Amino acid sequence: MLRPVLLLLAATVSSAAVASEESQLADSINAYRGQVQKCGSQASPELPPLSLDTRLILPATGKVDLRAAMAQARYPMANVRAITLSGPRDAASALQVVQESFCQVVLDPQFINIGVSRDDREWRIVLGRPLLAGKLEASQAEGRKVLAMINSARAQPRQCGAQAFGAAPPLNWNATLASVADAYSRNMANLNYFDHQGRDGSTPGDRAELAGYAGQQVGENIAAGYDSARKVVDGWIASPGHCANLMNPAFKELGVGYGTDPKSDAGIYWTADFGG
Repeated sequence: MLRPVLLLLAATVSSAAVASEESQLADSINAYRGQVQKCGSQASPELPPLSLDTRLILPATGKVDLRAAMAQARYPMANVRAITLSGPRDAASALQVVQESFCQVVLDPQFINIGVSRDDREWRIVLGRPLLAGKLEASQAEGRKVLAMINSARAQPRQCGAQAFGAAPPLNWNATLASVADAYSRNMANLNYFDHQGRDGSTPGDRAELAGYAGQQVGENIAAGYDSARKVVDGWIASPGHCANLMNPAFKELGVGYGTDPKSDAGIYWTADFGG
């Protein structure tokens, strides 16, 4: 019988390299996060992939203390969760247990790092969010950095999941979309949620139209937990749906902003609103 256990505090540090099954499970969790998922009574939006961090690879067995382990590994944790599984014979079986019993943990948008370990049929999956380390400029100054990075990405052909895109013209900064993105990021941070649908029921198109944006179509990328423009863009490029938005040649304009609230789960939230 499979005996999943969730640990809020966990372990000592292992320097063991991630083996094939562990890598497969991490990749499978990212594929699972990369699509809209039903978890309990809520639907999770598409999420950027988790980045492997060897500091989160802990022993798969034994009693653990996450705080002590993270301190020893010098991982500046804001939040860390560990899932232990007993019974799955391979990555596919382990993923099934994760989906059935721990979807709320692996679909939590605040986490940006992952470590996976295995000892026979014992598994430990550690998800982490580090403290915000970088000193950010004002929201729209960081937004213009995101614009430059997205335009650099658009300048060359790119594969976004199964969809191929040719190089696309650069996007122009749009102050109205930037204002919408900034306000929505702050709203997510202050109200502690992560979704394209606002707490008032609004969609990205609703928010842009209400602000006076005259474009015919609007797309939106959101992210949480990333403390730099570079990390945000890299996460979006690695996520098929987000990547497709930023490569879409129908979009001509962009506005980006971030919002922070230390009381929120993720600490920092980003929004990019595309228009055309």
